[in-house]
Amino acid sequence: MSDTTEGPEAAPAAGTAIEPQPAAPVARRRGGPLAVEALFQRPLVSGFLATIGVLAAILLGTAFMSIGTILLYIVLAMFLALGLDPIVRMLERKRIKRALAILIVFGCFAVLFVLFLVFVLPPLLAQIGQFIKAIPDALDEVDQTAWFASLPPDMQAAIAGVVEGLADWIASPSTHAAIGVGIVAAGIGFVAAISASFIVVALTLYFLASLDATKQAFYLLAPAHSRPKLHELTERITASVGSALLGSVTLSALNAGTVFVLHLLIGLPFAALMAVIAFVITLIPLFGSVIFLVIGTAVALFSSPTQAVIFLICYLIYIQIESYVLSPRIMNRAISIPAALVLIAAMVGGALGGVIGVLVALPVTASILLIIREIVVPRQDLKITPEG
Repeated sequence: MSDTTEGPEAAPAAGTAIEPQPAAPVARRRGGPLAVEALFQRPLVSGFLATIGVLAAILLGTAFMSIGTILLYIVLAMFLALGLDPIVRMLERKRIKRALAILIVFGCFAVLFVLFLVFVLPPLLAQIGQFIKAIPDALDEVDQTAWFASLPPDMQAAIAGVVEGLADWIASPSTHAAIGVGIVAAGIGFVAAISASFIVVALTLYFLASLDATKQAFYLLAPAHSRPKLHELTERITASVGSALLGSVTLSALNAGTVFVLHLLIGLPFAALMAVIAFVITLIPLFGSVIFLVIGTAVALFSSPTQAVIFLICYLIYIQIESYVLSPRIMNRAISIPAALVLIAAMVGGALGGVIGVLVALPVTASILLIIREIVVPRQDLKITPEG
């Protein structure tokens, strides 16, 4: 007599039919096929939910559009804070407290702004008026200049046709009305810019004072194991953004000063106006100086071909000095960006935000490239396809 073990784990006797056990119910995730089928079975509820989603998206987009100006102020203040942070850190390395360093930086910029309002803005406005009044006379006198007489007849006819078209366009009443509307809009924009500058300055002061605390709070949002890498990447991005902004403004200021001095030395008119135009245009990286070379030479050509040639040669020499001496020293901490991406970023930034967009486009592009190089590319390198 053999012992047999009865229980759930006992083997079934020979010849005994095994009854099939019911399959365990399969747990379906929320939002799976059953949820989709239920939505299709209730088209009224589905349409109602879709309508609510569309309305919520429209309301959210309208809200963002209504506060678009405020968001622009915030973004501009953040970038200005990052641009001024390298100067503040340089003063901190000289054992100056951060609050005092921020006060010194803003004091210097306040003095520069007052000097601009007192010594640059009045002659700038006067030269704008003189430039507008001088355009019709300059167009009328083109065919009387020596350089025009030295051109071939076909070239003279082509230039005369272009000049005549420009003169007719300037003399038309619609152009005068458009210029008047533009002057009024510029005046309103100038007043709005002054009021907005106080908001941006206040936000910049706050962001600059709380920049370190903001970074630490941002690091706490990441998992603990990722915080060292996030800290390193954030510091590199902020340093690159600050260096790019500060370097762009510094190079544009040097460019504007060079244009102002060249106009005074050569005897060209509208020195302050052309210097301001040079400052704005040369904010476009790599290509801004070349663009202003064409504009400045064309404007100088109306005064004298000799003066235009002198300006062309002198400014071309400065472009070489800027490219090979000044720019490598000033932009040494910024991330290198391919020339094609620089042009694309400048065009996109200019289309979205004007001068501010052009100024911000370069550091934003540098930050995106840094993230791609430090995060995306290493992760892709780890994805190795197994053999076989």
